[in-house]
Amino acid sequence: MASNFDFLSGGWPALHEDAVACEGNVFTAPRTTAFYARRTLEKMTKWLYAHDSYLNMPYQDNLAALIHEPTFKDTLAPGLFPHVKLIHKLGNLAVHSDTPINSQDALNVTRCLHHVVGWMAKSYSKPPITPAKFDDSLIPRPADASIADRTAEQLETLQKSLESKDKAFDEAQAKLAGTEEELARLKAEIQAIKAANAKTIGDDDYSEAQTRDLFIDLMLREAGWDPKGVNVEEYEVAGMPNKQGVGYVDYVLWGDDGLPLGVVEAKKTKVNSTIGGRQAELYADCLEKKFGQRPIVYYSNGYETWLWDDTRYPPREVQGFASKDELQLMINRRSDRKDITKIAPSKTIVERYYHREAIARIMESYGEANTREALVVMATGTGKTRLSIATVELLMKAGWVKRVLFLADRTALLRQAKRAFNKHLPHATLVNLVEEKSDENARVVFSTYPTIMNLIDDTKNDGQRRYGVNHFDLIIIDEAHRSVYQKYRAIFEYFDSLLLGLTATPRDEVDRDTYGLFGLESGNPTFAYELDQAISDGFLVGFKAISVPLKFQRDGVKYDELSDDEKLEYEEKFYDDETGSLPAAIESPAVNKWLFNQDTVDRVLKKLMTDGLKVGGGDRIGKTLIFAKNHDHAEFIVERFNKNFPKTAGKTARVIDNHVKYAHTLIDDFYIADKAPLVAVSVDMMDTGIDVPEIVNLVFFKIVRSKTKFWQMIGRGTRLCADLFGPGKDKTEFYIFDYCQNLEFFGQRPDGYDAPLQDSIKTKIFRRRLQVAHQLPASVPNADHAADATLRIGSESEWRELPEAFHTSSEKELGQLTELRHDLVDQMHEVVTKLDTDNFIVRPKRRYVEKFSNRENLSKLSPEDVLDLDQNIAPLPYEDDDEEMARRFDLLMLSMQLAILETSPRQARYQRQVISLMGNLEEKQAIPAVAKELELILELQRDETWQNITLPMLELARKKLRDLIKFIDRTGSEETVYTNFMDDEGDEVEITGLVQADPGLANYRLRVERFIREHETHPTIARIKNNLPLHAGDIDSLEAILFADDGPGTRDEFIETYGSDEPLGVLVRRIVGLDRTAAKSALADFLAEGQYTADQIRFVDLVIDHLVDNGLIDLAQLFEPPFTDIHAEGVAGVMGKNAETFIGAVRQINANATGVAQ
Repeated sequence: MASNFDFLSGGWPALHEDAVACEGNVFTAPRTTAFYARRTLEKMTKWLYAHDSYLNMPYQDNLAALIHEPTFKDTLAPGLFPHVKLIHKLGNLAVHSDTPINSQDALNVTRCLHHVVGWMAKSYSKPPITPAKFDDSLIPRPADASIADRTAEQLETLQKSLESKDKAFDEAQAKLAGTEEELARLKAEIQAIKAANAKTIGDDDYSEAQTRDLFIDLMLREAGWDPKGVNVEEYEVAGMPNKQGVGYVDYVLWGDDGLPLGVVEAKKTKVNSTIGGRQAELYADCLEKKFGQRPIVYYSNGYETWLWDDTRYPPREVQGFASKDELQLMINRRSDRKDITKIAPSKTIVERYYHREAIARIMESYGEANTREALVVMATGTGKTRLSIATVELLMKAGWVKRVLFLADRTALLRQAKRAFNKHLPHATLVNLVEEKSDENARVVFSTYPTIMNLIDDTKNDGQRRYGVNHFDLIIIDEAHRSVYQKYRAIFEYFDSLLLGLTATPRDEVDRDTYGLFGLESGNPTFAYELDQAISDGFLVGFKAISVPLKFQRDGVKYDELSDDEKLEYEEKFYDDETGSLPAAIESPAVNKWLFNQDTVDRVLKKLMTDGLKVGGGDRIGKTLIFAKNHDHAEFIVERFNKNFPKTAGKTARVIDNHVKYAHTLIDDFYIADKAPLVAVSVDMMDTGIDVPEIVNLVFFKIVRSKTKFWQMIGRGTRLCADLFGPGKDKTEFYIFDYCQNLEFFGQRPDGYDAPLQDSIKTKIFRRRLQVAHQLPASVPNADHAADATLRIGSESEWRELPEAFHTSSEKELGQLTELRHDLVDQMHEVVTKLDTDNFIVRPKRRYVEKFSNRENLSKLSPEDVLDLDQNIAPLPYEDDDEEMARRFDLLMLSMQLAILETSPRQARYQRQVISLMGNLEEKQAIPAVAKELELILELQRDETWQNITLPMLELARKKLRDLIKFIDRTGSEETVYTNFMDDEGDEVEITGLVQADPGLANYRLRVERFIREHETHPTIARIKNNLPLHAGDIDSLEAILFADDGPGTRDEFIETYGSDEPLGVLVRRIVGLDRTAAKSALADFLAEGQYTADQIRFVDLVIDHLVDNGLIDLAQLFEPPFTDIHAEGVAGVMGKNAETFIGAVRQINANATGVAQ
């Protein structure tokens, strides 16, 4: 009987046998078809590796490794690799899972196999074979429809049985191959045939049907759908606006109740996916009319996929499809979810006013504005985790959220957050992916960014992704800032969920990229509650900041300034025997990096133990954080602590960083108020996210220049702590001891500076290659129009197109540069072919990956191509076996090449680095591989070599030496040195104004204001400030001290300055303001009467802010800016029917500054 694979019978009988078995089971045993398709592919692939000398054998010889090897992917015709992957994937599912595989799947995989082996036959046959077009009618139809397909277990047994036969066959073939010379001759012959048959099968412009089969089907399977299920494909609908009134939906996704949950419209890959939006919308109209339920709308071209729940949201791009349960949940929420703007947050979770306003703003953003992102700026210690818990509780209660992902960058923060969620949401199932086994049914999942990235690509046995794009309804980002945006944005683009960002970074310091991630205008977060406001409200405590100058820390160690005994120690430890030299000084950056001086550390510890805040009746040091420079520094600090304070038995001070095993147990102990350690010496681990209210001392023993990090570190001490110093003696402040001038730095440069996030080495290498290749000539002109008489090549137009740097180059030199460009393009192409389009980061860029997988497209390097490669290919991850030092050497040599092309002064620096490396490599000449290249290593250390160096010479050196760099000793830093020189401690300086600047005093008015503020505890002033009515005689007693001889001035000066019309009580209130607690108390009854909107709460807060700052408020101002910023009609527009009640409450506050209680 004729077969679609008969063209294999002559040259490849073994492939023919399995391909016919694949074809013969399409309608009777589709799972078996998938098995034989994969088997045929594996046989074909191994034949290619055995006979095509161009292919490089990967580190493993399994099929996955073989088909992903760059040379294999490069050999395939454009457009064939998706066919290969489909065969591989479906074959694996057939053997290793119980995923249903139907006849349509089998037919598709058989067609794909025909494409692939047809290409092989056409490429490697002599004369070339041209397979006939695939003919469905040649596929055998079953005579008996009751024949049972094999199970996965049976196919696994069959696979093992066939593997033993294959092994015997391979051994026999190897014997037939004869000698190595004969094998080499055969390979050369095959290469000649391949070159002669350099025509391809396949096309990268997929039709709509191919788009469905190759891309959309795969995404549907990942979400648990069967694309070949009953009534799924090409479902007929009535009511379309065409002559026939009929349309055919590419896919309908059905619920268990028989109602449509989703429609999918597929378009060709070269067609913009949004073109299918209107058509999909019309299909949804038809299905809604027929079934009474409007489905979720999807439209896709295989590269981009859009979801449109047009009952609520505009279309948005997504990375895949929702599962059946997830789509059903979307449909149900249309009627089940409640109005979140009308639900109050749980008072048992949050009770503070700013929490209520923050949640109201978040709910208005999600509920009224229909946005899917919110960003909250809150000072460290003001309860960001509490806010997130209350938000989750409200959204779950309202039916908006089922599963939540909480992301943080440290394991300690996850533990802390999980404890808080467990306390306030005890009925929700929680899982920490870093420490526990993944639980797909958990309601709240805690993870670091790298952990969830590694899990996204995981699939279950049935081929469905463990975490599909709609698995989570809400993602919470703890400390959302630029580095998170740049490094992990792929996570937020993959999951189709609501997004809530939390950050302690002041609103003006949040970068525009972060605002962009949340769809917000720069500087305008969803809600902000910052440090100065929190301290003013009494929800955080302020600090006393002391800068302590240590000579070595600031100026380094200078030999001439040491004592005679210290000079001897200096000579012993720093004299260089090889050079016979002694450095005049050790610069300050070395101190605490690799030079550790006893007296320096001892002075810091003595200052802490003497002047630091103490608890327990002053008997023990309060909880303290010492921020150390590195692990060695931290160890040395603890060592000196134990030496100076031996009675603490080595438990009071402990190192807590990533080098310490079970460091989390020490953190847990640090949380316990009366338990050691009392002093935590940390390197990065405790800079952020550690909430220990008992912390009262912070020691900055390292330089900090990032404002975000600086304020996070200060935030470790800002939390309230009741009864810390005894009953009724609450924590009111904490101390900062700074030994590295951080306080002065941020006083002068409040914005600090943040180092830009670095690209990975791989990304840098790709971009360098791209930059160099783009500037090199693609070819050598071949006519006689050179501008220079020494170079007579190229037409005039071709000559002008050459970069100016090459106008004096010889034809030979240009040829070498052209070859270098070709080589660099090859290296970039190798990277592109390594990219795995199943990876969730790579998949959104598949359009670019497939384009540049074609070597011809990559070689053009037009400006548009360069931009696409730089932005869409260079950052993508890929696997390779390169050693890190080899990569760094690649980057150095490429940077040198680019510097030469650009005549950059950086050439000198790169040259010094290469020479230094070569000197270190020369020392390793005892290693045979190094000795072999010793001549080149020595050559690169000669100055004359660098005077005539060329780009091709650098590339040759790179290739020869890159794998030798690993033999160089990686010291990482200078050898650690411990000294005992006498340090010098200057006068300490208290730094003020970091949070709020103090006003200056210049004239009488300022003297009065200062006097009144200094006497705020005077009974009359206190009553005015706290909104208490005045008693008879209160004003007289105030005037008595104000106009006394030691007061700020006379009564006449007062009248001259202020006049006599305004009551003294009003003046005092204007100066001291109104106590915030008193202002809130005065308006508490109004707020308690009902549930108010976020705008009304914000309006009240504006009034309170004004009263706190100004003491009183003119009622007319309530109808003017800034009170009209919320509503054009001011208090009347915001408060509506409650306006009069509110105005009455404000009027009474004003009256208490002037009236006398009766």
